[in-house]
Amino acid sequence: MHSLGILGVGELTEKVVHGLRRAGFAGEILLSPRNAARAAALARDFDCRVLADNQAVVEAAELLLLGVRPPEVAAVAAEVRLRPGQRLVSLAAGIGLEQLATLFPAAQCVRLMLSYAAQFNQSTVVVCPADGETQGAFASLGNLVALEDEAAFELATVAACMNGWFYFLLDDLQQWLCDKGMAEADARTLVLGNLQDCLLSARTQPGQSLKALGEAIATPGTFTADGLKVLMHQPVGATWGAACEVVLDGLLTRSKLPLP
Repeated sequence: MHSLGILGVGELTEKVVHGLRRAGFAGEILLSPRNAARAAALARDFDCRVLADNQAVVEAAELLLLGVRPPEVAAVAAEVRLRPGQRLVSLAAGIGLEQLATLFPAAQCVRLMLSYAAQFNQSTVVVCPADGETQGAFASLGNLVALEDEAAFELATVAACMNGWFYFLLDDLQQWLCDKGMAEADARTLVLGNLQDCLLSARTQPGQSLKALGEAIATPGTFTADGLKVLMHQPVGATWGAACEVVLDGLLTRSKLPLP
């Protein structure tokens, strides 16, 4: 990839720019003028160039990243005309490949899902369908997963939402420690440190199920087991599952909506 054009400069595409430059990408990054202040800051701090409009970005870029919100995708499509075979990589959740192909008939469309950790090159980067050029362009942002099945991609998007939910769980655990008198910084260090311990253990033992790893710690008679008994009698798992179902239903519903 020699040049990347971004249609829609928002929070997530900003993180993509940070991560690409952090990883050493030296090609041109061309920005649409949407969110003028954010685009200007990226131009100043990360050697990007803001162009006059979306069509100018399309004409100048080798690869395009679509970063607008899903309800805005059709409006962007009406403004631009892509070159035959030009790659359009979409971050718009719930807008399927069939819809993208209808809106951008000349383009080679690919879907991409990642998190804000892209700015630190530590995101899970999910591509659908597998596409060598797209994977090469964004692999530096973290751990790459290529999916051929679009239904699996929607599930991966639900998993990405979990990324945001985890912060609220961690905040609750930190706050409990603080309410008991612990300094906020120490509580944060302990909560995040124990989470990191869990992740390290799970990643280095891929042959063990997550449940089995937990059961090895929460053995009968331990304080961990005592606390687990309380957790198992609360509807927390059902609540998280219900949240996943709501998100998945929204994604699938959006993918079936008629185009404007």
